[in-house]
Amino acid sequence: MTIKNDKWIIEQASQGMIVPFEAKSIRKAAFNDKQEVGTISWGLSSYGYDIRLSPHDFRIFRHIPGTVVDPKNFNPKNLEPAELHFDTDGSSYFIIPANSYGLGASLESIKMPANVTAICLGKSTYARVGVIANITPLESSWHGRSITLEFSNASSADVKIYANEGVVQLLFFEGEPCQTTYADRGGKYQNQSAGVTLPIV
Repeated sequence: MTIKNDKWIIEQASQGMIVPFEAKSIRKAAFNDKQEVGTISWGLSSYGYDIRLSPHDFRIFRHIPGTVVDPKNFNPKNLEPAELHFDTDGSSYFIIPANSYGLGASLESIKMPANVTAICLGKSTYARVGVIANITPLESSWHGRSITLEFSNASSADVKIYANEGVVQLLFFEGEPCQTTYADRGGKYQNQSAGVTLPIV
């Protein structure tokens, strides 16, 4: 199995693997016609690609007395939409309360090649403030209008998580062609729509 480099990612992106695509690491941007400011980076790196958090859908788990969260029979009422806030510099963010868990979505659409699997890893900037991104695989031939992303705030303080900025990195691994891809077996999260996709059995 081989980890793929920036040249390969650029080539695959030209064929629609990542949309929209930035062919370099973006560390400054202007939001809402404001002056350019420093951001949590996104775009191409040497052996990966940092994707951004969508501002359109972020949900926080909440406790409903007398209920248990069941991944096989999920109650959407266990999640509540988080409010999108704005800083004076034009950047936007959600708040993950202390010791809680949230679901977001990527801004980018992804279309995986048939012999490649990607792993989503958290960015160190968030890891250092207690936000953990669950390691999620994007299997061979998976595609969707966004990736549902999972975050845990392990700290005892509320934490901002910025929309339209880098939030996780994708690492791409190429292997020998598999017998059955995710698309072939009709994976339950195939053709995921934009926004958060809830647990499906």
